[in-house]
Formats: sequence, structure tokens, C-alpha cells
Amino acid sequence: MNTLKVGDKVPAFSAKDENGNIIKLSDYKGKKLIVFFYPKASTPGCTAEACNLRDNYTELKAQGYELLGVSADSQKRQLNFKNKYQFPFPLLADEDHTILNIFGVWGPKQFMGKKYDGIHRMTFVIDGDGVVEKVIDKVKTKDHAAQIL
Repeated sequence: MNTLKVGDKVPAFSAKDENGNIIKLSDYKGKKLIVFFYPKASTPGCTAEACNLRDNYTELKAQGYELLGVSADSQKRQLNFKNKYQFPFPLLADEDHTILNIFGVWGPKQFMGKKYDGIHRMTFVIDGDGVVEKVIDKVKTKDHAAQIL
């Protein structure tokens, strides 16, 4: 797993959001962007994390941040997740793992003794020039906005 680090320039990417709109990194040029990766929509940890960001969205926006959630879920699953919890930010459906691989968050994991490949829950804060400013690899799902701010 070759994860992006502080100071790395994020390669250009694009993906469809929950509504089928194409979202590109270049859409956020000149803005601070939070890209948070979560393993699976509508699971307890991912729901807690995304809801914490939703509940603190006004504060994050006030600090100048835009948000993008990314997982390998389908567009339909992302749409259901967004609608159920009323997230004010786009959720990208990265089913082919393009963005997951660019950021280096797809790789070996272990759960209850089983080894498998999956998404590592990580968040990247990117400056207006597309450079990684901060990497959070130990995400506190219930208090994630505080980690960012």
C-alpha cells in the first residue's frame, strides 16, 4: 500500500457521485478539501463517522473546507446512504478502486483473524493547490470533525 503523505501532490481524479454527476479533483482548485475514505456505506462505524461530519458540516464549511466521502460502494448504495442520513456532501462510488489506489487506501487488512483486501479508513486534508496537508490514519468515527479541526 503506497499511501499519499503530507506534501504529496494528489494526482488528478474523477468519479461519479451518488447521483451520477462526475466529480473531479479540479472542481476544488483553490479550496481546502477533506477526502474521507470509509469501508462500507450504512455500516455502524461508517455511519458514525459520516454523521459526525454531517453534524459538524457548518463548522467545517465556516473553516473553508469542502468534503468528499469515498468508498467502493455502488452509486445506488451511496445514494441510499446519503438519503437516509441526509449528508450535505457528495459520496463518490469508486467501484473500480481508481481513487482508492491513487490515495493508497486499498490494501491488506485483518479482522477476527481473517486476512483480506479492503479500504483502510483514512482522511486526507488537501490544500487549494492539490497538496496533502494532513493525513488522519487513526480515525475516531464518533469525533472525526474534531480531529480535522
